[in-house]
Amino acid sequence: MLDLSALLKRGLSLLWCALFALFACSLPAHAQRLPQPTAPLADSEAAKVELATRAWTRDQLEAWWAGLRSHATVGGDLLDLPDDLLPPPADGAWQPVAMPDVQSRPSAAVLPQGSAFEMRWYRVHVPFGGETPQALYLPRLVTLSAAVLVRTPQGWRVLLDNQPAEREQWVQPVWLPLPGVVAEGLDLVVALPVPAGSYHAVSRIWVGPRDVLEKRWMWRVRAQSGLPQAVSLTLVVLGLFATMLWLRRPEDSIYGLFALGAAAWMVRNLHYYVTPPHSQGGQDWFWWAAHASMGWVMLSALLFAFRFASRRWVALERLLVVSVVLVSLVSMPLWLRQLDMVVLQYAVTAGVGALGMAWLVHLAWREGQPELRVMAGAMLFALVLGGHDLAVLAGWAWPEHIYLMPCATLAVMLSCLYAVQRRYVVAVEQVQAQNSQLQEDLDEQVSVMQAQNAQLREAERQQALLLERQRIMADMHDGLGSSLLSALVAVEQGHMSHEQVVEVLRECVDDLRLVIDSLEPVGHDLVSLLATMRYRLGKRLQTGGLKLDWDVQDLPPLPWLEPPDALHVLRLMQEALNNVVKHARASRVRLVTRDHGSYVEIRVEDDGLGFDLKDVQHGRGLKSQIKRAQRLGGKLRVDTSPGHGTRLSLRLPVQRRAGGTSPQNPQGAA
Repeated sequence: MLDLSALLKRGLSLLWCALFALFACSLPAHAQRLPQPTAPLADSEAAKVELATRAWTRDQLEAWWAGLRSHATVGGDLLDLPDDLLPPPADGAWQPVAMPDVQSRPSAAVLPQGSAFEMRWYRVHVPFGGETPQALYLPRLVTLSAAVLVRTPQGWRVLLDNQPAEREQWVQPVWLPLPGVVAEGLDLVVALPVPAGSYHAVSRIWVGPRDVLEKRWMWRVRAQSGLPQAVSLTLVVLGLFATMLWLRRPEDSIYGLFALGAAAWMVRNLHYYVTPPHSQGGQDWFWWAAHASMGWVMLSALLFAFRFASRRWVALERLLVVSVVLVSLVSMPLWLRQLDMVVLQYAVTAGVGALGMAWLVHLAWREGQPELRVMAGAMLFALVLGGHDLAVLAGWAWPEHIYLMPCATLAVMLSCLYAVQRRYVVAVEQVQAQNSQLQEDLDEQVSVMQAQNAQLREAERQQALLLERQRIMADMHDGLGSSLLSALVAVEQGHMSHEQVVEVLRECVDDLRLVIDSLEPVGHDLVSLLATMRYRLGKRLQTGGLKLDWDVQDLPPLPWLEPPDALHVLRLMQEALNNVVKHARASRVRLVTRDHGSYVEIRVEDDGLGFDLKDVQHGRGLKSQIKRAQRLGGKLRVDTSPGHGTRLSLRLPVQRRAGGTSPQNPQGAA
């Protein structure tokens, strides 16, 4: 059957991969090109540049900066400086120069010592511009602070003094709208001091229509500053979230590693948010932290990816950690201060990262897990972009390109999020599968228990029927059977008259009726049980000359009142009424019921002769009645005296404990 959901997932995955590949392939071109502007500006329209150089001392450089700062407004007064601090006036001092002008930075180069500097003057001629506003644009500039001067008939004036932004100049393109309308053309000089023999990079100098160059400048600012800031802030938010998850679940180290990588990347891009220190020592430590943090970003990303492999490679992980720690320690500005360690630091970090990524690619190929493959692909992509940035940083190639590591970091971040999302989805699916299996097991167990419960209920029903048969047989054998057998023997021996036989048979019939009545469902209702007995024994009481006063009030249900207990109650009441008929010589008998809360009371009262309780309390009949009452969990009480009638009280608990005992002894007035 066609799985539309799976096809949709695969289609979306392929679409994202295609878009990402297209974006990656277009990055080098976009590093220096713009989308087609409204007014085209071809590469051939870059300004022709002439170069003049002059050796300076530290004092001359300070005097130059002081002279620039003395101008209250840029483009105001003439620049009043000695001739040796101004651009050379003779045309013979200027030589054509191919742009970009780059002095490469070898790894671990010896930093320039002493106070030797070189002032590099770049002269650009701005031709007639008509009515179109003109501008000057330098995509990339890695020198000391830049200044732009314009030559007028009166002398040199300052158009740009970039000293306040000197520390950020390497990531900020230079943009200068030219004042007024260039009617007859003018000469601009870009003044760039550099330490003698040190690394510097000066991109092509563009001069042309302001609206065209402004688009290039704005795109460069967004790509070179906006994108890293956006990626850094996004990683900070995700890193804080990962930190909270890691604090709640310390055993899930992937969240801690993600948080470490996000924090390291934020340190790497800290110069986008804060101004570097002014002191040389502060700047050394600031840039050491920025450069060293790149190794920690790489290390945390690799360790994060290794956590998704089927087994841990502890030795390799320790090797990577030790390597990054050593690189960070060796490059500290505490020793080897005479060396420029930046290129060596990044090169060693790239080598260590290449080792880890090679093993990650091996694991991804061998295990075939989608998470490992996606992360391996993203980190290979990051390694390629890192090589590009290393070449740009060292001045080996692509001097006008922007740094692409923010794009690489974005790709690695997305791959890590994909891995976490997939792990979460897989975990949810596993939980759902386990829940489904548990539900199936539970349903199976419920079915088995229901079958066992049905069997148990059937066995209990059969046992109850058996016990009920045995009880009825015992009652009929001990009661009805015994009475009939005694009467049969007496008749055979001629010791019983006709009236006595009739009396015995009547008692047997009454006893049989009681057994039958006890089997009727009364719903734990004692009043209904007594009403059935009244119907059965009413005629016999009338035959005995007794009037029955029925003073029965509603009673609460007795949950324990089952057929065996109902028979005991009926036999107690039957025995009491038989005694009234046979021995009391009474004219009235009264049956009373009362509810006393925790127990109920049944009383049989007559107005007969009464008797002395001491004479009969050891008889078998009274003992038998007391035992029946105890089996019911109740209490039997007899109050009588000669000439004052008899009152028999049966008190039964509303709630009865197992075993036939009541929760409390029923007490109350007789």
